[in-house]
Amino acid sequence: MSSQIKIVLGVLLVATFVMILNETVMGVALPSLMEQFSITAATVQWLTTGFMLTMAVVIPMTGLILQRFTTRTVFLAAIGLFTAGTLLAGVATVFPMLVAARVIQASGTAVMLPLLMTTVMTFVPAERRGRTMGFITIVIAVAPAIGPTFSGFILNNLTWRWMFLAVLPIAVLALVLGGVLIKNLGETRPVKLDLLSALLSAVAFGGLIYGLSSFGESAAGNHTPVPPYVAVGVGAASLALFVFRQLRLQRDDAALMDLRPFKSRSFTVGIIMLLVSMATLFGSLILLPIYLQNVLDLDTLETGLVVLPGGLAMGLSGPFVGRIFDRVGPRPLVIPGSLVLAGALGLMTMLDQDSAVWFVVVIHVMLSLGLSSLMTPLMTSSLGALPMELYSHGSAIMSTLQQVAGAAGTAVFITLMTTGATASIESGATDVTAQADGIHLAFLCGTGMALVAAAAAFLVKKADAPAGDAAPAH
Repeated sequence: MSSQIKIVLGVLLVATFVMILNETVMGVALPSLMEQFSITAATVQWLTTGFMLTMAVVIPMTGLILQRFTTRTVFLAAIGLFTAGTLLAGVATVFPMLVAARVIQASGTAVMLPLLMTTVMTFVPAERRGRTMGFITIVIAVAPAIGPTFSGFILNNLTWRWMFLAVLPIAVLALVLGGVLIKNLGETRPVKLDLLSALLSAVAFGGLIYGLSSFGESAAGNHTPVPPYVAVGVGAASLALFVFRQLRLQRDDAALMDLRPFKSRSFTVGIIMLLVSMATLFGSLILLPIYLQNVLDLDTLETGLVVLPGGLAMGLSGPFVGRIFDRVGPRPLVIPGSLVLAGALGLMTMLDQDSAVWFVVVIHVMLSLGLSSLMTPLMTSSLGALPMELYSHGSAIMSTLQQVAGAAGTAVFITLMTTGATASIESGATDVTAQADGIHLAFLCGTGMALVAAAAAFLVKKADAPAGDAAPAH
């Protein structure tokens, strides 16, 4: 790779890491913000719901955005929006101002990950993609994992504003470096925006993610403005119409999200496994802090420190997994990785109020290593099976469905936990025991999901690069 490509990838990686880290920092801060702004739990949830909804609306359009605008333009717009949103959040004086800031942040974050993946697939030689995608695994999986640690440290020592002000200098630095160092890569082409497709996409993915997130809140006893089943129903119906329209438009190469990547068996199998992995990751990310704080009685900082080793293990193993993938392909990594993931979730069903903290750390590290062995090979082999002209659409599909899978995993795990805890309380158990019983049920379901993924792992094959897929020389 040329030095120019390495510089672009370096800046993109740092910027994307900071932006996705910011996606999960709000979880442990919500109680403090409820007190600060004198609002209810249902209201404060809009800080996370609004972020996810914005991501759901913007990401499906990134396939078109990446074809129509230059690398430099897209990067500067994305990091510029994120920086502006971060500054606004840091100085917010009223709650609606903070929600608006999160929406602005999400608008930039949504574009950055597809931009990063498309850049890698287009300009990195096929024999080096695995190790490069290994660094992207750090961004996708490690940033959310260490988000609670970062916010726990901030909240234990400073005010909630520093969750934003602390990352603001890094965002500004990325903006300046990008403006100076990033040049235009590749070529653009005039692609028209189909407004009906954009509207259907927003309602479809926004409805699904909002509805799935609301199922978790509703199960926990919180009121939701729109009933979850209504949001999911509207989202599903809009998705069917969206798919029908894309199939018609892609005949003229005019689709907002071209669905031809699904004609590739390698892409489809990889996406299915990746969705299970993301659902498991986000489901466990939300359950473990609840278990550690409500069952083991740890504070926010201690909770963050417990999950930190797993995040670090995933980050350190990502590039090594990528190098192994470049040599041997996906199957020798995906099959054992899926079995390790299922084993870790099986061990999590053993957690109760008497479990040792070190046991939780070991299981979480095991879970993280299993996910690391899955995500890099699945992302690389899935996109690598596509012709170059479909990279941007493949990246948009992958990023969009990851958001849906994260929301679905969270909804399923929280709903099962609440159902199990309620049944346990009705049978006479204490609150702590009931919480542990609910978490046991959720992780039992997660184990079943992981076993399905393990069976699907045997279908993963090393895809031959499509004709004309060689990376451009630079």
